[in-house]
Amino acid sequence: MTIYNRRNVLKAGAAFAGASAIGFPAIVSAQTDAIKIGHLTPLTGFLGALGAYAQLGIRMAEEEINKSGGVLGRPLAITSEDSVNPATAATKAQRMLDQDGVAFLMGEINSASALTIMQVAARNKKFFMQIGARSDALRGKNCNRYTFHVDIPSAVMVNAVGKALVRDNMMKGKKFYTLTADYLFGHDLASSAKRFFAANGGNLVGDELVATDVNDFSPYLLKIRQAKPDVVCSNLAGNQVTNLIKQYSEFGLPFPIVGFNLNTADAWAAGEGNLSGTWPTVWYHTLEVPSSKTFVDNFTKKYGKPPENHAWIEYISLKMMAQAINETKSTDTEKLIAYFEKETQFDILKARKAYFRPWDHQLMQEAYPFTVKAKGQAKDKWDFLSLGGAVPGANESLEVLAMTKEQNPCTL
Repeated sequence: MTIYNRRNVLKAGAAFAGASAIGFPAIVSAQTDAIKIGHLTPLTGFLGALGAYAQLGIRMAEEEINKSGGVLGRPLAITSEDSVNPATAATKAQRMLDQDGVAFLMGEINSASALTIMQVAARNKKFFMQIGARSDALRGKNCNRYTFHVDIPSAVMVNAVGKALVRDNMMKGKKFYTLTADYLFGHDLASSAKRFFAANGGNLVGDELVATDVNDFSPYLLKIRQAKPDVVCSNLAGNQVTNLIKQYSEFGLPFPIVGFNLNTADAWAAGEGNLSGTWPTVWYHTLEVPSSKTFVDNFTKKYGKPPENHAWIEYISLKMMAQAINETKSTDTEKLIAYFEKETQFDILKARKAYFRPWDHQLMQEAYPFTVKAKGQAKDKWDFLSLGGAVPGANESLEVLAMTKEQNPCTL
């Protein structure tokens, strides 16, 4: 046991009184304490490769912000963990709030896990920037006022690719056969696809639900061969897409294949010569925008490879959060919500700035369709995709491809 004599106690009391008169040093010290951020993303399972890029992107942004003095003079400190599955994601999010003392939550790619984190955020009235999950339901019937969504939703991806198919006379009167990931995001994507087919003269002749742990697509490819569709369409996610692309090429089916969802890490993993058709993306490293090129150069120098779209989106998401905290001078949830809801403009390394819609908290931004370069034209293993023009077009509203208030059941 430590024994304090009377003189030491009196000296300590005097010191406390003196410090109180001028502002107790502990209070000053607290102002320079790190701003803690809880970050969740899948690092295992069928989305693990995307989550690995997500971590690289947000860590790079964290380092840049801290090297430039932090936010409000305080460093950012990110606690990043594998979300694993919806139940584990919710448990970890709650622990981050209760035990780790994070100011807010960020991240996720899996739509089912994003939904459970959203529920934790709403229950605790804490801000959640939902970065990479694309299900329409998250910003639709399951929306809440504490969550803001960065990535393009299912409806936008379907509309981006669908319009390209209409333009290329690959929609009206054509027979489509779709393969759909059997979880929240896949179901949403299939629903959006069916609406687009119906509105534009496409004929859906078959749709197969595919479990997220399926690796062998031969039973589905045999059904497609028998059905003889005009177009095969992928509503899959993560390494499901990679496996499908490789096996589709091996089967040598004559039907063109397109997709309403593809992350570039999954395309790269498929390898040059296997991928074909038209697909959507939210960003690509060959984008001809100076700020985007600088980001790509810095990322490539740091990690030895170009950034995938989840690296980019996590990077710009943390930059947006830093801007919001600096301008509101707070990490308070209500102040952050008000800041984002006033349609603040953000530079997201694209030709046009982006903003969040106040009524569904969806980031309005450009998207892109892409196709595949002819074999032999790629400069390296990351270069075989050819980015199309931005959609919406430069003279169109950023909301052209998004769901309208009448179509979206979101009530904040």
